[in-house]
Amino acid sequence: MVSKPPAGDPVQDAPQVTPPQHAAAGLPAIGHTLRIAQEQMGAVRTARTLLKVNQKDGFDCPGCAWPEGDKRHLAEFCENGAKAVAEEATLRRVTPEFFAAHPVAELAERSGYWLGQQGRITEPVYLPEGADRYEPVTWERAFAILAEELTALSSPDEALFYTSGRTSNEAAFLLQLFAREFGTNNLPDCSNMCHESSGSALTETIGIGKGSVTLEDLHRADLIVVAGQNPGTNHPRMLSALEKAKAAGARIISVNPLPEAGLERFKNPQTPQGMLKGAALTDLFLQIRIGGDQALFRLLNKLVLETPGAVDEEFVREHTHGFEEFAAAAGEADWAETLAATGLSRAEIERALEMVLASERTIVCWAMGLTQHKHSVPTIREVVNLLLLRGNIGRPGAGVCPVRGHSNVQGDRTMGIFERPAPAFLDALDKEFGIVSPRHHGFDVVRSIQALRDGEAKVFFAMGGNFVGATPDTEVTEAAMRRARLTVHVSTKLNRSHAVTGARALILPTLGRTDRDVQRSGRQFVTVEDSMGLVHPSRGNLPPASPHLLSEPAIVARMARAVLGSASRTPWEEFEADYAAVRDRIARVVPGFEDFNARLAANPGGFALPHAPRDERRFPTKTGRANFTAAPVEYPKVPEGRLLLQTLRSHDQYNTTIYGLDDRYRGIRGGRRVVLVHPEDAAALGLADGAYADLVSEWTDGSERRAPGFRVVHYPTARGCAAAYYPETNVLVPLESTADISNTPASKSVIVRLEESPQPSA
Repeated sequence: MVSKPPAGDPVQDAPQVTPPQHAAAGLPAIGHTLRIAQEQMGAVRTARTLLKVNQKDGFDCPGCAWPEGDKRHLAEFCENGAKAVAEEATLRRVTPEFFAAHPVAELAERSGYWLGQQGRITEPVYLPEGADRYEPVTWERAFAILAEELTALSSPDEALFYTSGRTSNEAAFLLQLFAREFGTNNLPDCSNMCHESSGSALTETIGIGKGSVTLEDLHRADLIVVAGQNPGTNHPRMLSALEKAKAAGARIISVNPLPEAGLERFKNPQTPQGMLKGAALTDLFLQIRIGGDQALFRLLNKLVLETPGAVDEEFVREHTHGFEEFAAAAGEADWAETLAATGLSRAEIERALEMVLASERTIVCWAMGLTQHKHSVPTIREVVNLLLLRGNIGRPGAGVCPVRGHSNVQGDRTMGIFERPAPAFLDALDKEFGIVSPRHHGFDVVRSIQALRDGEAKVFFAMGGNFVGATPDTEVTEAAMRRARLTVHVSTKLNRSHAVTGARALILPTLGRTDRDVQRSGRQFVTVEDSMGLVHPSRGNLPPASPHLLSEPAIVARMARAVLGSASRTPWEEFEADYAAVRDRIARVVPGFEDFNARLAANPGGFALPHAPRDERRFPTKTGRANFTAAPVEYPKVPEGRLLLQTLRSHDQYNTTIYGLDDRYRGIRGGRRVVLVHPEDAAALGLADGAYADLVSEWTDGSERRAPGFRVVHYPTARGCAAAYYPETNVLVPLESTADISNTPASKSVIVRLEESPQPSA
C-alpha cells in the first residue's frame, strides 16, 4: 500500500542505539527493500519497476556506478539501489498547490528527509524577485527568464553550469557544448567533490584518470585491498564480486577507520546458502587512523623494495619512469612515524606485506576515505607506486579500482564536463560544430562557491543534484547562493537547494531514469558509463510522473535555442527530437566512441571503452611511461583534546538523499545527529554514551564552525577519530580546506572538539 508523505518532520533528537552488526544484506535487506518500495510505489509498480533495474532492456540504476556482468540476475539490484528507484518511481507528487501552500522560508526550515519524501515535481515553477513562494510557469517563460539573465551578463564566465553524476551521456555532452558555445568553461561537477583526487593522481601516473580493471579482473585477483570504502552501504553489489573472488581463492585486506558490516560478512540474498550463513570477506582488517593511508603504503613500498625478488624489474625497466627518485624517498620511510600516523601495529603491517608479496595479481579499490584529505593525491599516487613495483598495471586480475558513486559521474567527465578540458577535446568539438570554445580554465565546485560569494558569478544552473546540500561550509555556501541573480535546478524531487535561492529561481522538472522518454522521432534511450568504463543504454519503462516534464536533453536544447538564438549553427531541435543524432556527434568528438550507435545496436549490454594502460601497457603520460612519484609523507596532526572527524553516509542514505532515519548496520535507529567516538576517547573527554555535544571544527586561521546537538555514541572507531553523517556536518568543513592539486573538499579529516550540551528539546 502506497503511503502518504510525512506531514511534519520526525523527531530525531533521541535515536535508539544498539551494538553494530557484523554481516550485511540477507533477509533484513530484502524485507527493508520491499517495505520501502511498497510505501513509495505499491506492489504492482514495484514488480514492474525493480525487474527492469540494470537489465539489458531496462534502465540503469541511479544508485551507484558498479558494473553488471554480461549474465544478469532476475533481480539485478541491491537494497540501496531499490531505495533509489523507489524514491524516483514514487507515486507521491509535488504539484503547484504544494508550492502555493509552502513558502520558501518554510521549506528552508524542513529537513532534507522531509523535502525528499514529498514526491516528484510535476510542473516548472518560478520564484520571482521579492516573492515568498514558487508559482507555476510555462516552459516558454522559464527559458525566456534564463535567456534574460544569461544574455545580460557582462561575461559568459559569470555563469556556472553544474552537473550531477546521474546526468546521461547525451545530456552531459549537450550541456558542455552549450556552455562552450555560450563562452565559458565553468562546468563544475560532483567529481570535484569526490574522485577528482583519483583523476588527478591517475592521470599523472598512468595517463588516464579512470580505473584500470574490469569485473572479470576482480574475479581473478589474488589480493584485493579495499581502502577508505564501505561497499556494504555505498556499493552493495560490489559485495557479490568480492564473494566470487573469495570463492576463487582471493584474499581481502580492508583498510578503514571503522569496522563495516559489509566487509566482515556478506549474506548474499541471491542464494539460500548466502541468506543463511553468508561469506566472510575480510582476511585482514587494518583499522587505520584517518588520513594515515599514505604513510601505510609508503612503508609497504619500502618493505617491498627491501625484499629480494619482490620487484617486477622487467616491468619497471620497460614501462616506468622516476623509479630512482621514488626508491630513495621510500627508503626513508620510518617505522615509528608510520605507526604513529596509522595507529596500526608492526605485526599488522608485516602481515599485510606477506599478503602483498604472496600475490601475483593485486587490485586496490578505494573511495572517499582516500580522496577527501589535503594529501589525497599523493596518497593515491603511493597506491599506484605499490602496484607499479609488482607489475600490477596492465595484467589480468590486477590494477587500480577507484569506485565511483554516482551512476554516470565517470561518463559526464568523458563527455567533457570539466572546467579544465584538454585542448585536443576542444579542438575536436570546435571542428565538429564550427564554434570557438574558450581555452582558459573555468571554475570547479569550490571556486564556483567563492565566485558566487565574491560577486564574480551571477547565474547558477544545476543539472540535477543538491548542490547546497553536498558542498562544504554550509553557511558560507548558502550565503553565496543567495547573492546570485538567478538559480536554476533541473530536478525530479525537492531538496535543500530549492529553498536556498538567488534573487530569482526556477525549478525545471525532468524525466527520471525510470520514466519512458518519447520525443518527436519516437521512443528514446540514453547511455551511461559505469565505474569500469563500460558504456550501455538505459531505457525507462514507466509513464512519466506528469505530462509537463521535459527530458534533460530537451531542457538543454531548448535553453540553448532561447539563449543562443539564430546565431547558433548547432541543430538543437534535431538533438531534442532524436538522441541518436547526439550520439553520432559524440562519436566524432570523443575518442573511443567511434560508431557509437552501431556498436550499441550490435551489443545490447554495451561496450568497453579503450584503456591503454590496461589493454596495451601503454601509458599516455608526459613521459610516455607509468610514473613513479615521490612526495613527502603527510598525515593529520591533531591537538590534545581534539578528534579527527570524517563525514560519511548512513545506510538509509544516497549522497544527500535521505531515505530514512536508520543506519541499521551501525546500530543507529530513529535519528541522524549522532557522533561515533571510541569509548576511551569519549572517557578522556568526559562524555558518557548517550551524552549530547556540539561539534566545533577548528581551522588554521583561528575560525570555528559549529554543528549543535549530536548524541554521543561509544563506537569501535580508530583511536583519536570520530565519524558523523553528512550533510548535517558539512557546516564544519571550511571552504578553503581542500586537497592539494585536486581542490576536493577535505571532508574526511576535520579537526573538531566536542563541547557537552543539553539534549535538544523535541
